[in-house]
Amino acid sequence: MRDADDNRSNTAPAHVAIIMDGNGRWAKARGLPRTAGHKKGVDAVRRTVEAARELGIGTLTIFSFSSENWRRPEEEISDLMGLLRFYLRSEVAELHKAGIRLRVIGDRTRLSEDINRLIANAEELTRGNRVMTLVVALSYGSRLEIVQAARRLAEEVAAGRLSPDAIDERALSARLYTADIPDPDLIIRTSGEKRISNFLLWQAAYAELVFVDTLWPDFTKRDLEAAIEEFHRRERRFGATTAGSR
Repeated sequence: MRDADDNRSNTAPAHVAIIMDGNGRWAKARGLPRTAGHKKGVDAVRRTVEAARELGIGTLTIFSFSSENWRRPEEEISDLMGLLRFYLRSEVAELHKAGIRLRVIGDRTRLSEDINRLIANAEELTRGNRVMTLVVALSYGSRLEIVQAARRLAEEVAAGRLSPDAIDERALSARLYTADIPDPDLIIRTSGEKRISNFLLWQAAYAELVFVDTLWPDFTKRDLEAAIEEFHRRERRFGATTAGSR
């Protein structure tokens, strides 16, 4: 008979979020342009989505383009937006067939009209899917997200629709991009960097953080499984203590 720890180790975290880092370094190490790294990164996204579905992860969030990434060279941004268009046109049918719902979070006002239309169509097509939710953080910055949520609260108070006494953690959470998405249990960052770079700052309050050396284009199902194994070795107390702990 298996004990509780054995059963737990076979259970995937409900929500895994990934900071996909290392495309540029992958390309540089091979004497290739950064675009080649980004293209290989799309292949890694495809592999990881499939692996997450196979492992029973309910929600997978990927950090694909940050609000700070808009400061990159114009040519690189254009290449990234081209890859995004390609992904939305070529992969959404497969996501839908696999029962995966697509959600996009972030500041869409900076995206082009055609990309916004592709996103809206993809979200509508996959809205009823329940096998897994794929959340793409695009033009996303967590500080801006929190500021916008605070502004909405202030506007509602000013309009008399909300009492200041009613503002609590739940009220602010309900006004984030992720209002109906569970907080992440596990956040993975690739490429060996050990920071979360303005990603899900509010939502990550009790997430386990796992940093791996693998560059994103080389990330495989085995890397995901290893991160989940590390997650299960952690004792999650959510601020509480257990006997003998401090």
